[in-house]
Amino acid sequence: MAEHQDETRAAYDGVVELYASLFDNQLETHPFSRAMIGTFAELVRATGNRRVADVGCGPGHLTAMLHDLGLDAFGLDLSPGMVAHARRARPALRFDEARMEALPVEDGSLGGVLAHYSTIHTPPAELPALLAEQARVLAPGGLLLTSFFATDGPEPVRFDHKVTPAYSRPVDHFAELLTGAGLVPFARLIHDPASERGFLDAHLLARLPGTE
Repeated sequence: MAEHQDETRAAYDGVVELYASLFDNQLETHPFSRAMIGTFAELVRATGNRRVADVGCGPGHLTAMLHDLGLDAFGLDLSPGMVAHARRARPALRFDEARMEALPVEDGSLGGVLAHYSTIHTPPAELPALLAEQARVLAPGGLLLTSFFATDGPEPVRFDHKVTPAYSRPVDHFAELLTGAGLVPFARLIHDPASERGFLDAHLLARLPGTE
């Protein structure tokens, strides 16, 4: 586990300014992602608990988007370079360095977790524990929106991501993993690739059972 995390951290530390310049438009060219994040924010607001973690927040562009959508959002990222950039760019918001497998968040305290393509570098064997950790920090009725590259095949596919190796995953299997983590998947959006990689883009919304 530590080796791939070290590689991911170093890889993203090396592309901070380029990465931030590519994604600082808050999804202006990604309408499906924008729509799902808007839906997620609306549902979180309806729970009455507006505290949300943007896990794998990168340069903080989506943390800011969640804030603009009326949520008490903070960002967490493995890369100290990304966290430093986010703090400089958005000093009014909170950003901390953290591993997704060990979130510095109290049990059952969040209304929502956003994991926007931030699990793509996690090896398949480690994904169930990561999802269980995201479920741990949700309050009853809390929501998780996770987005990832999807494959039509039966198994995850490892590929050479532009930053560091990543995986595309079968959507149904990912939904089963969410169920195994104690969450209830209730909405999905799958669409044609938004990039030249050729994989489908998938967005899954899930809820921790509890208050409706």
